[in-house]
Amino acid sequence: MSKELKEVAKLFFKLGSIAFGGPAAHIAMMEDEVVKKRKWMTSQHFLDLVGATNLIPGPNSTEMTMHCGHERAGWKGLIVAGACFVFPAVAITMLFAWLYQQYGQLPSVEPFIYGIKPAVIAIIISAVYRLGKKALKNVEIGILGVLTLAASLLGMNEIIALFACGALGLIIHLIRNSKSTLNSISPIALVQITATLGSMKIFWTFFKVGALLYGGGYVLFAFLDAELVTTGLLTRQQLIDAVAVGQFTPGPVLSTATFIGWQLGGFWGAIAATIGIFMPSFIFVSILNPLVPKMRKSKVIAAFLDAVNIAAVAVIVAVCIEMGKDTIVNWETIVIAVASLITVFVFKKLNSAFIVVGGSLLGYLLTLV
Repeated sequence: MSKELKEVAKLFFKLGSIAFGGPAAHIAMMEDEVVKKRKWMTSQHFLDLVGATNLIPGPNSTEMTMHCGHERAGWKGLIVAGACFVFPAVAITMLFAWLYQQYGQLPSVEPFIYGIKPAVIAIIISAVYRLGKKALKNVEIGILGVLTLAASLLGMNEIIALFACGALGLIIHLIRNSKSTLNSISPIALVQITATLGSMKIFWTFFKVGALLYGGGYVLFAFLDAELVTTGLLTRQQLIDAVAVGQFTPGPVLSTATFIGWQLGGFWGAIAATIGIFMPSFIFVSILNPLVPKMRKSKVIAAFLDAVNIAAVAVIVAVCIEMGKDTIVNWETIVIAVASLITVFVFKKLNSAFIVVGGSLLGYLLTLV
């Protein structure tokens, strides 16, 4: 394994082990590690990838790991980054799935994750500050960002908000300019798996979900309810417990699929469900990654991408606000959030992993008070 691949594997395994708080938090941690600390790419290119990734189906933060891996170590880096980021969540979820099957309930982990979300909010704010400065290119872009933030807070679907903002940015550009060019190339990578007939059925169910999923955890819940609960393959309580596991384990919430796969078909069912739900993302990213630099070179598409970038930052801000309303509810969580925020902005070189671990420990100690 090359030096670059080892770096990719080590970084994204670490992030996959500590990345609590959902896609906005994961992307904030990645920006800190990949742009700020390691300088694998420019802040502008990272922002372009975030904006473009928000426009395709699948788990955005996992897809961003693949982009980052590709920037450092080519297509092998894409695969290694995605696999290493997903692996810790999948392994932990398998353990919970086995315990659930054996004992019929989930272990209590609330005291250990109590302080993580307030700490993660501080990490997101620091990333929004850095990405926002880069995305805010002129007054019009700023206005589009404010409109997207307002639309997101009022409940508009984030994908609709992103596309609407991109379209408005494109219209503004076309009003100013009349010339346009477009370049595109689309390579694709295919992956094969072999499994039993039962596992193949599980694989196909989750492949369909992974290929169509927009909108995060709640949409995932609705898809799986339609695919599994209404057909009698899973009870609604099992689905609720599966989503809960996806929420309190690190890494992508789509590790929910691993838990459900285990309930449906044991170990191999878990493997089939995991590969099924994540495979579309590997395919989409392998197609999208080479296009982003070409998109940036086209003035028309660059105008669209600039608007989508500020919209992506606005959506992250909206997520942060909603997380804050749900998470910062008493003096303990206020203490953790403020301490984390001060730490993030004063000790700028401190690894985000220490913020997460520190928030967890402080949260645990405050629950004992």
